[in-house]
Amino acid sequence: MTPSPSQATLWLDAAYDLLLEGGASAVKILPLAQRLGQSRTSFYWHFKDRQALLDALIDRWEQLNTGRLIARAEAYAQDIGEACYNVFDCWIDQSLFDTRLELAIRAWANAEPALKRRVEAADRQRLAAIVALFRRFGYAPAEAEVRAMTMLYTQHGYMALGTVEPLDQRLARMPAYIEVFTGRRPQPEQLARFCARHGLDQDA
Repeated sequence: MTPSPSQATLWLDAAYDLLLEGGASAVKILPLAQRLGQSRTSFYWHFKDRQALLDALIDRWEQLNTGRLIARAEAYAQDIGEACYNVFDCWIDQSLFDTRLELAIRAWANAEPALKRRVEAADRQRLAAIVALFRRFGYAPAEAEVRAMTMLYTQHGYMALGTVEPLDQRLARMPAYIEVFTGRRPQPEQLARFCARHGLDQDA
């Protein structure tokens, strides 16, 4: 039996929804209470104040997007192609990398210097993890850094531009992307395994 979410999680989930709908300025206690059908004062049983709730949203972003991207970069792989597909899991599975949350946090950071610094720190951590991925497979430091930047910033471009690409088209392009990022063509069976773990039809 799946446990019910805690009351604090319910407040945080509602705050997440407001953040996606209207940005950080929309995350206020009264609208949250109305959305949840609770009193405003009940909020303070779970969070010290509005800032504590905002901090919890940022923590969620760091744990989800940065933490899981790093975990996929560090996952076991037999070669660089498989390692890239591990990272590509994040671009397919929203439970691993929440694109809408990513965009909301980055938009918020443009007006919030302290958050901007946390985003910049997260970007450094993500890049370092992908550089380490390339280094594991014998790439020299400078080359690993450039290839990691190319790989990471390509996905940033997809997000920033709001690129909508049919899934079958994106799957078909993945081997070529990996060849661009790594200089090596991935094994065909690696795409098949990638599709299988995501429940996708490679030939759709």
